[in-house]
Amino acid sequence: MNLSSTLKLNNGVDIPLLGLGVFKSKEGDEAYNAVRYAIEAGYKHIDTAAVYGNEVSVGKAIKDSGIKREGIFITTKLWNDSQRQGNQYEAFEESLERLGVDYVDLYLIHWPVKGKYVESWKVLERIYKEGRARSVGVSNFHIHHLEDVFAASDLVPAVNQVECHPWLTNIEIADYCQKRGIIFEPWSPLGTGLLLEDETLKNIAQKYNKTTAQLILKWGLQRGFINIPKSAHKDRIIQNAQIFDFTITDSDMAEIFKLNINKRTGADPETFTF
Repeated sequence: MNLSSTLKLNNGVDIPLLGLGVFKSKEGDEAYNAVRYAIEAGYKHIDTAAVYGNEVSVGKAIKDSGIKREGIFITTKLWNDSQRQGNQYEAFEESLERLGVDYVDLYLIHWPVKGKYVESWKVLERIYKEGRARSVGVSNFHIHHLEDVFAASDLVPAVNQVECHPWLTNIEIADYCQKRGIIFEPWSPLGTGLLLEDETLKNIAQKYNKTTAQLILKWGLQRGFINIPKSAHKDRIIQNAQIFDFTITDSDMAEIFKLNINKRTGADPETFTF
């Protein structure tokens, strides 16, 4: 297993195990450089979103890297306002234009906007059937949201991207997704950095001569998840990829699971207001 390793989505598309997230990476040099650093380090998976406001920089960095389009797995997402306004398809086309590409590898509904997410899924189904997204999925969907989608469509989401880390292990949703062939993809796998100060994690990481971040990311990989840690710093982007040369023991995995306190660092999919 290495930085080029992939998991197979339920439609046969391969998704790289590790990607770069660009949440809060500013449009311009910051986002552009982060993507260039990642690609130079061997990353083949970049995760952005319309609401991040940096799709132009992400697309330019990918193009300038010299890597062929099919060599980079690009994810972007449908924002909530576009769902509420009913212009989901137009929003997708605008994302393609900003990225400067003809298709994306994965397109996600960013949040389950009440009364709109099933309608949005049907638009994603159209986009998928047209071949303009190689795969489609959801983000921040709980089990009841997914069941609403299943009731309305035969197309099963390829991915569910949900906040998940040692303080929020999300075992029930993760197991539900895995049983139904949906790849589980944690966002904020480092708990927006708060977990890096956890003494238990620090002590376990030292046993493997790894950083706390590397330990957490490996914990996610060993659960069968995709990881997309965010960083704009070249050294951290490189460090985050150095997680394929060790294995966490079953006993240490269990110790990490014990840290769960169902603590969110982001919004709750049941109560978000944006």
